[in-house]
Amino acid sequence: MRSYEMPNGDKIAYAVERRRGPSFASAGLMWLGGFNSTMEGTKAQALARWARARTRECVRFDYSGHGASTGDFEDGTISKWLEEAEAIFNEITTGPQVLVGSSMGGWIALLLLRRHLANVRAADNRIRGIVLIAPAADMSEELMWKKFPDEIKQEITQKGVWYRPSSYDDGPYPITRALIEDGRDHLLLDSGIAVPCPVRILQGMEDPDVPWTHAPRILEALDGDDVTVTLIHGGDHRLSRDTDILRLLRVVERMGARADP
Repeated sequence: MRSYEMPNGDKIAYAVERRRGPSFASAGLMWLGGFNSTMEGTKAQALARWARARTRECVRFDYSGHGASTGDFEDGTISKWLEEAEAIFNEITTGPQVLVGSSMGGWIALLLLRRHLANVRAADNRIRGIVLIAPAADMSEELMWKKFPDEIKQEITQKGVWYRPSSYDDGPYPITRALIEDGRDHLLLDSGIAVPCPVRILQGMEDPDVPWTHAPRILEALDGDDVTVTLIHGGDHRLSRDTDILRLLRVVERMGARADP
């Protein structure tokens, strides 16, 4: 376990599997986790083991306020976590990359792509593919604010935070006014985003957190000619069953092969 220090002093924990052999003989993988999740989750660890067995680079990290990173979870916003993802991408990953984003990490992955493309020439784009698992694009607005009853909106507005009960037995977690307001600066579903690389979306049809109907909206927002959605019958939000993990790794394997130099 290593850490990268951000300008504000937060130490972002990360783990990396490095390639063996020629530096850029294969595309690397960068894992972007979900809201209130860590790089030690089932899917992230499975991806790291798969990459290690194939000598393919794989970088995982925890956002500030998550897992082994420093910082307060309640201080987190999409802007802050995007900056951390960008720092890890720029400073830790090497060569061409496939981004693998889960839930909120899917939103962060798309925002990272947009920011990266704005800062490099097309020929220098290092993001060669994206795999999204139950992507929660625009979640703070579409999956939180718009679905909250008036009393919860009032509590967030007046108190600055509401503690949302968790469905995963890990205690309530905060939804802050700062998260909601900052998220509005990063909405993608209406504005759209150009994607010059292949994108694969895996979405469970029994997902209580990101309804399967959200995936087609993301598909419509992605301006690219190689974007597909796979709807998984019986799949929940985590998609961590053995069959789900196997499906994910097969998709990553095909995407990695296409992204290899």
